[in-house]
Amino acid sequence: MIRIYGIASCDTCRKARQWLSSAGIEHEWIDVRADGVARERLEQWRQALGDGALLNKRSKTWRDFDTQQREAAEADPVTVLIEHPTLIKRPILETPTDTLAGFSAARYEAALAGAD
Repeated sequence: MIRIYGIASCDTCRKARQWLSSAGIEHEWIDVRADGVARERLEQWRQALGDGALLNKRSKTWRDFDTQQREAAEADPVTVLIEHPTLIKRPILETPTDTLAGFSAARYEAALAGAD
């Protein structure tokens, strides 16, 4: 099963979902703001992607954080991401064999070759 996690109002998430639909790739959409993300899944993403690719330091939420909140996020990103899912770099695409953060048509095509 192909899953894509993101926020409905995110332009990049919309582009990724549109690309998947246009390519005829069935997928499940999960809105991390509305539905949340389980700690176990965040831990899996952290292991697959690393903190740098998972934590979106360009987000408005990050910019609004004070120094103490940023230090807490860097020390224990999973706990902070549970509380602030808008800090997740998005979209997150899960395939049976890969996990990707962000959207690139070329990366999606490579990851999904033969996955549907």
